[in-house]
Amino acid sequence: MTAAANPAKPAGAGVPAKLAGTDLPPNAAAPVEDDELLDVGADDAAEPTELGPIDVTIEAGAEPERLDAALARRIPALSRSRLKALIAEGRVSGAAGTLSDGSRRVNAGERFVVDVPAAVAAIPQPEAIPLDVVYEDAELLVVDKPAGLVVHPGAGNFTGTLVNALLHHCGASLSGIGGVSRPGIVHRLDKDTTGLMVVAKTDRAHLGLSKQFADHGREGPLERAYLAIVWGVPRQSAGTLESQIGRSPKNREQMAVVNSGGREAITHYEIVERFALPAETRRQDQRRDTASSEAEVIASLVECRLETGRTHQIRVHMAAMGHPLLGDADYGSGYRTKVDKLQKSAPDVAAALLALDRQALHAYLLAFEHPKTRKVMRFEGDLPTDFSRLLEALRAVSAQKA
Repeated sequence: MTAAANPAKPAGAGVPAKLAGTDLPPNAAAPVEDDELLDVGADDAAEPTELGPIDVTIEAGAEPERLDAALARRIPALSRSRLKALIAEGRVSGAAGTLSDGSRRVNAGERFVVDVPAAVAAIPQPEAIPLDVVYEDAELLVVDKPAGLVVHPGAGNFTGTLVNALLHHCGASLSGIGGVSRPGIVHRLDKDTTGLMVVAKTDRAHLGLSKQFADHGREGPLERAYLAIVWGVPRQSAGTLESQIGRSPKNREQMAVVNSGGREAITHYEIVERFALPAETRRQDQRRDTASSEAEVIASLVECRLETGRTHQIRVHMAAMGHPLLGDADYGSGYRTKVDKLQKSAPDVAAALLALDRQALHAYLLAFEHPKTRKVMRFEGDLPTDFSRLLEALRAVSAQKA
């Protein structure tokens, strides 16, 4: 991953407008597939519809490992979580018969049969799930997604999703271009990431919005800005992170910065605010040989803007830079240890972080060209309560004087 200074803030950044309109020429870009449009995380990984029994033989010289991990390495079409479920269902057998323990150690030369049932496409049903609708017209709607809400149905999440809520709210008016399981969906947010999303109600809106998201605002009016609270403070106050992001070689259910085989990922960031421990607390916690300003900072509030839309992009990029998001159990190395330390030096911050119970990431700004009127629509959402409480706790600690 490379990080370059980025002193120039994108045009329009920081404009405190809820909604503004400006005439623009038609968008002539061609639609392009993108992670946030169509690709999904490991739990939603596409599975062939007619797999049937799969024979797996552990090759000579292979190191002993868990059954679920061994099968995941040798059956790329199935995620480890899917294989765990198949083992639990009694669909994996070996020389001794049916296996039910995914942690069972396997050795070179062993043979297994995985019986994969034909995938059945589940048609999502309308559900009366509350929606925070920020804006709506005949073509589209903008919603403020809460934490814990999965965007569309997938493995392990067939109900209770944003799509189920939209089907109830919009009825038959929702665009069908996204397919049976993703009607109206043109981009996504992680389950525990909060913030603004635009949804297409007509096919015209879906095509027009998809073109803009495929361009990522390089030439068009699309803007997406996120606020993240990260551990420590980046060396540069603003910069651009460029890398390839692909499936993690250590955990197929996570993403990672990879040297090859990934997809281009570009994130622009800027530090908005820094939060430090009081001087007296710092002297107690720091080793005598560490007195740098970087070591004094608990966390930073960072604005991130995406030039690409890879799965978990901000979380992966900030972690790779050494500043993972607060509350990110997947990519925040040492998260629990840091919380334990905060309980001694900044108990209010630790309490607010534990109450957050998710990554501190919020999609606060969204701007796009309306696919029918050609006007630029710009929205800024309020911070969710749990995110605000964490910010307030950090600011209160930072304001204390020894």
